[in-house]
Amino acid sequence: MSRIGKKPISIPKDVKVNIQGDRVAVQGPKGKLETPLPRGIKFEQQDGHLVALRENDSQAAVHGLARALVNNAVEGVTKGWSRELEIVGIGYRAEMKGKGIVVFTLGFSHPIEYPLPPGIDVAVDPKQTRLTVSGIDRQKVGQVAAEMRSLRPPDPYKNKGVRYVGERLKKKVGKTGAK
Repeated sequence: MSRIGKKPISIPKDVKVNIQGDRVAVQGPKGKLETPLPRGIKFEQQDGHLVALRENDSQAAVHGLARALVNNAVEGVTKGWSRELEIVGIGYRAEMKGKGIVVFTLGFSHPIEYPLPPGIDVAVDPKQTRLTVSGIDRQKVGQVAAEMRSLRPPDPYKNKGVRYVGERLKKKVGKTGAK
């Protein structure tokens, strides 16, 4: 039994939901998102709530997934999603170049230019060591943050690099501690 799939999704007043076959279109104050549904899962509107229904128990594996995807879309068009990254290291920094390009200086011989996909915004703090990736599509925000982190993942010996805010890292001991 899917406990998540059974939960109804409450729809805020300023959000319009359009269910068309295998797609759910959600429109709110921040924008519009369309979520494809797995085969065998349907959504119904019942007194201000969206309810995920499955045809039979063979769709139990995707029941909760479909509900979570639609819930993320509803939350995205109302509040939006964001991920914060911090850059640790001497001389490591990020800056915006125009509206759609982030330039990273991460200790390589050249700066790295990262073009932003449509629908994603990045804010860089004045110290240039903290970035906030935001948008309405949760998957896209997480993917962009992960790609930015992969430009220079945190080093296990010195903990330098790009990491998520609040990420716990395991620091390894260097050569001297190998005895």
